[in-house]
Amino acid sequence: MKHIILGTAGHVDHGKTSLVKALTGVDTDRLKEEKERGITIELGFASLPLKNGGTLGVVDVPGHEKFVKNMVAGATGIDFVLLVIAADEGIMPQTSEHLDICTLLGIRNGIIALTKTDLVDADWLALVRDDVRQFMKATFLDGAPIIPVSAVSGQGIAELSAAIEELARRIGERGDSGLLRIPVDRVFTMKGFGSVVTGTLVSGQVTVGDTVEVLPQRIHAKVRGIQVHNDAQQSAGAGQRTAINLQGLERAALHRGDVVAHPGIFEPSERLDVHLEFLKGAGRALRNRALVRFHTGTSEIMARVILLDREELKPGERVYAQLLLEAPVVAMGKDRFVIRSYSPIRTVGGGEILDPDAVKQKKAKDRFAAELETLRTGTEAERAAVILGRAAVQGLAASRLAVRAGIPLAGLSRVLKDMAEEKTVIRIDREETRIVSFPAYQRLKEELLKEIGLYHQRQPLKEGVPKEELRVTAGHEVESKLFNMALKELENEKKILADREHVRLASHRVDLKGNLGDLGGRIEKIYRDAGLAVPSVKEVMEALGGKKSEVQSVLGVLLNEGVLVKVTEELYVHSGPLNRLREDYTAALMKAGKATPATFKDLTGLSRKYIIPLMEYFDATRLTIRVGDHRTLRERR
Repeated sequence: MKHIILGTAGHVDHGKTSLVKALTGVDTDRLKEEKERGITIELGFASLPLKNGGTLGVVDVPGHEKFVKNMVAGATGIDFVLLVIAADEGIMPQTSEHLDICTLLGIRNGIIALTKTDLVDADWLALVRDDVRQFMKATFLDGAPIIPVSAVSGQGIAELSAAIEELARRIGERGDSGLLRIPVDRVFTMKGFGSVVTGTLVSGQVTVGDTVEVLPQRIHAKVRGIQVHNDAQQSAGAGQRTAINLQGLERAALHRGDVVAHPGIFEPSERLDVHLEFLKGAGRALRNRALVRFHTGTSEIMARVILLDREELKPGERVYAQLLLEAPVVAMGKDRFVIRSYSPIRTVGGGEILDPDAVKQKKAKDRFAAELETLRTGTEAERAAVILGRAAVQGLAASRLAVRAGIPLAGLSRVLKDMAEEKTVIRIDREETRIVSFPAYQRLKEELLKEIGLYHQRQPLKEGVPKEELRVTAGHEVESKLFNMALKELENEKKILADREHVRLASHRVDLKGNLGDLGGRIEKIYRDAGLAVPSVKEVMEALGGKKSEVQSVLGVLLNEGVLVKVTEELYVHSGPLNRLREDYTAALMKAGKATPATFKDLTGLSRKYIIPLMEYFDATRLTIRVGDHRTLRERR
């Protein structure tokens, strides 16, 4: 069943609330002040049963110029508008402003009701009807039904009700991103229940028992109860007017403009990329960095308009821009917004949010403008590619990509599957469905090769760069899964060689030259001449009297080349004597079947200082295995 929201619009005292009461039987003015002053101040809500068994949600908005911000909040999530114009007054300032707001918010369907027809004669009514029809040309209400009504006499109410029913039938199913989002338009407390928030559920679904997140505060709560049109429900879906009882939250922690969502999906942001339309009737030009009142969802936030390619925006112009907000907002790509001037307060423009998580523009203007053009007019795959390119090697979870690119979650899987087949994205974690732009991944591999090469230049005697150091310097602290994936691929491409801790270019060879070559020769001679009774590393350094760092580097080269073998941290042995010992030790074990420290001493003539480390070395290299106080061969030869 479709869930449709109807919103009223129109000048103050043109009879919006009376008309809603005539249609639904509900007086949406609930405040004492509204009753006393005879005008709507806050948003009012009602429901209208449809013949097909569905229910139409109705949002009644204030018409007074002082409460236009409340009207904007009420226009969030409506599917079509009932523009109310009093027959005795005709088109007035808020008629025009409300129509502009509906246009900027992307509303494309509506009906016009000419109210208070009991106060005018037939000739006047005909003149007003013609005037309204002319005024609506080139607007989304051009050709919309214009229905004369009187809430007093009941004239036209049945006809209007039928027109509403027909338009509700024709309107397509509301687009649903699949991500729960309820912009809060009202907060109150119910005795015995606690805090309740209401709003139009613009996307997703909420169920009793769900844990939700209230943003931008990032506070969590459990859904204790749900009402839709005053009836208790177990769940609510996109397009429904919803009241949610939040367990464990104080009324003071909640405000109009907050957003209720499932945790971890939306991120509050203070900078937005937008496509901005500055209304023809805005009056004076809009200067770069002008202060405006920004409205999206049910929020109102002060913002600076950052013009990207000019110093002022003339009425009627459309541009790409950034909005720098004074407080964080929760939004999604493709959301609509309205801006109103700081003073005097009036609606001057609005448009579409292109990236709700923008960063300060640092790219070449042409490239940046091309990105924004793609985000506004491109296909879902093209928009996803731009957002993933902005995320670089950090990548994005699928839900965050859906939010930033404005792609419904249900269609995102198909888009990503196609992109993966075309090698424009890769998935680095299928469980979390984290996505990385393939070009960014390729740049990471290139950066890794570059950093490894630079390390070899700085440390020519080191066999390779430590992996963790490489991950931080080249990968910008990229996730380890992506880093390891890149290393594995480079290794498969035979561009690098990697062990557990280090990485080097496949072409890298340590070459001892000049003084270092002489030092290497002297070190090798010391160990070769010492046989198995070798000096400690510390004693070798003292004997050479050279720089400790140089000796350590040369020792590292000799170890990597296999000239020396590390038995312990302080005990290195030349490979020649050690290999001969391995052969003699193997032959003795083959003959005797086992060896003890005493028989090993008889074989080598060494002291206990060397016997135990050497026997443990042969255990570690899997020649022997210790059984009690003796060793045997691991494999009989």
